[in-house]
Amino acid sequence: MRDMLSYCNGGTERGLPQGAILIEEGGKTGRLYVLIKGRLEVLRGDTVVAVLAEPGAVAGEMSLLLDQPHSATVRAAVDSTVYEFADAASFLNDQPAVALQIARLLAQRLNVATTYLADLKTQYAGHGTHLEMVGDILQCLISLPPQQVSPGSDRDSDDRL
Repeated sequence: MRDMLSYCNGGTERGLPQGAILIEEGGKTGRLYVLIKGRLEVLRGDTVVAVLAEPGAVAGEMSLLLDQPHSATVRAAVDSTVYEFADAASFLNDQPAVALQIARLLAQRLNVATTYLADLKTQYAGHGTHLEMVGDILQCLISLPPQQVSPGSDRDSDDRL
């Protein structure tokens, strides 16, 4: 990921004190961030689900690529510095090498998730417990086709499930 830093010309360097919120879960900014130094925590609710510590790590890419609100909060775990791209879509259009780097990162994450899914299915197959269903549920979620999301009631059913 360190290679990502060589493509960050035009980004605004931004310092973050420890505890500063970079991305708010549920918000939609159209921004992309690349870590220069420090450590960022990715939170879903109050749970830290990932830590970004390698220079060149990116944040905000999922919201940008899916054109959806941010799925997590990102905050500085220690004093940190990032490059900020206010118009991330234009940045990716102008820098296809960055888009390819992000695609590789996302493919790596998907590979880890599917490897974990296969392991879960193997471990719990035939046990007859509720844990046996975890693999089936994850498989169903991973296989969902893209869908336009629109506001509505939580009681509305998803006909894809």
